[in-house]
Amino acid sequence: MSGTELTVTLSGGSAADALTVVRTLEPVFGTPNEVPSDEHATVHTATFTGDAPEQPPRLPQSDVGHLSAPVTATVQGTPEAVESASDALLRAFSAHDQGIASGDQEQERQLLLQP
Repeated sequence: MSGTELTVTLSGGSAADALTVVRTLEPVFGTPNEVPSDEHATVHTATFTGDAPEQPPRLPQSDVGHLSAPVTATVQGTPEAVESASDALLRAFSAHDQGIASGDQEQERQLLLQP
């Protein structure tokens, strides 16, 4: 997935929950530009712009950690990036797809991740 940009916006839960979600996406997209850390923030954002392995490992739910509260994750990027991120999150967490919006060259999907 070389050169693919993905923006993830997370609300609900804590900074630790946001970090758990971001760590779930790292094997697919590489390390984000910045990781969620502000405990007082109500919305956390991570942008992935780096290179990652072409064949990411599958992540069983027990390896990613657990959420302390429901987290709404909005993923935005190319259709391929959004699909890859959605697949990784759906494999790792109990999640409900809350909709998708497509633009000219980008897509946005919202998922509700359950603890």
